[in-house]
Amino acid sequence: MKNYITLSDIESLDELINEGLQLKKENSVPNLGKGKTLGMLFFNPSLRTRLSTEKAAKLLGMDVMAMNVDKDGWALEFEDGAVMDSNKAEHIKEAAGVLSQYCDIIAVRAFPGLEDKEKDEAETVLNSFKKYASVPVINLESATGHPLQALTDAITITETKQKERPKVVLTWAPHPKALPQSVPNSFVEVMQKMNVDLVIANPVGYDLNPEVTKKTAVTHNQEEALKDADFVYVKNWSSYEQYGKVLKTDRDWTLTKDKLENLNNPKVMHCLPVRRNVVIADELLDSQDSLVIQQAGNRTYAAQAVLKRLLEEK
Repeated sequence: MKNYITLSDIESLDELINEGLQLKKENSVPNLGKGKTLGMLFFNPSLRTRLSTEKAAKLLGMDVMAMNVDKDGWALEFEDGAVMDSNKAEHIKEAAGVLSQYCDIIAVRAFPGLEDKEKDEAETVLNSFKKYASVPVINLESATGHPLQALTDAITITETKQKERPKVVLTWAPHPKALPQSVPNSFVEVMQKMNVDLVIANPVGYDLNPEVTKKTAVTHNQEEALKDADFVYVKNWSSYEQYGKVLKTDRDWTLTKDKLENLNNPKVMHCLPVRRNVVIADELLDSQDSLVIQQAGNRTYAAQAVLKRLLEEK
């Protein structure tokens, strides 16, 4: 593994999942990262991603530096050939080059603007670091994907599943703000690599990018999708078709206990943070079937497995 930018960077998903689970049992390589530094750059807020990745690095013996770029750094220019006579004080060529002198691995978090689909899908920030850095780059959530969260979700389902091929439902839920497709995109992609029966449920107008969903079943009937579910992953995303728009805010798609009452106690998942009683009801979040805290805990071991692979390749 040279970088961890998309799930396609994983050579064997099963091996990486098992590595994460083994690291959860016992941190067997506490000195692998000794004398190495992880630099984390945040263009957007973070809680779980920042703290779990920092903990993962320290479990491997690494030092960690973190920076909120927009608050603490120079405004960066990403366009090649730009005449830098505006507010942009530093070009990504120098910034990535210099950071590569200070850090052995660079991790970047940069959300989409949700206004220009083509611009967001170009992943300019992340791909610029990949292009100009001379050290491995990790995606801490980008405009179109969140591969660390997806690996976490794969680990969580693997360690809790009760059957060889569980039914996994990704269901849309309402939210007052326009959210990116990053988490659902990566969740779909990682489930497609696993032995699960995946179904996506969302209202009309909220279908994900067909290049992501491919042949995965998509329905606009939440009740139908939830039948026989073993895992229900609830998540909001803004419209991909009418890019970045919020088309629906009423609560008929909120995940509530009554929607799961006649089912076989499916496990409930969410990446967090979550809007209680908008996305999902208290009674489900606080129930014994909720995996959200376990998921959040597994963020550390997913990040640790990825960092371990990158360190071993250096």
